[in-house]
Amino acid sequence: MNTLINQVQLIGNLGKDVELKTLENGKAMARVSLATKDVYKNQKGEKIVDVQWHNLVGWGKTAENMQVFLKKGKRVAVNGKLRQRSYEDASGVKKSVTEIWVNNFMLLS
Repeated sequence: MNTLINQVQLIGNLGKDVELKTLENGKAMARVSLATKDVYKNQKGEKIVDVQWHNLVGWGKTAENMQVFLKKGKRVAVNGKLRQRSYEDASGVKKSVTEIWVNNFMLLS
């Protein structure tokens, strides 16, 4: 049987403090941004620093723990799954966003 797994592991630094919301159904949801950095040399031998920003989302108890422990600038390891969603902004323009739904995390600093 061929099983495909949607799993993401990232290590990076938090770009802001966690934003925690309680939804109408009573479930907690947390959002925070995570920066990862890749350093390499291009064909000319020049050092390139590539920073990527990732949108993290936590649910339930994970969201509550994110709010307690994750603070801007902290280094963290995250395990989760990749999710993509679409929405319309205030101007009616359709947008698409990719998020990491956090299963668990570990503080590294």
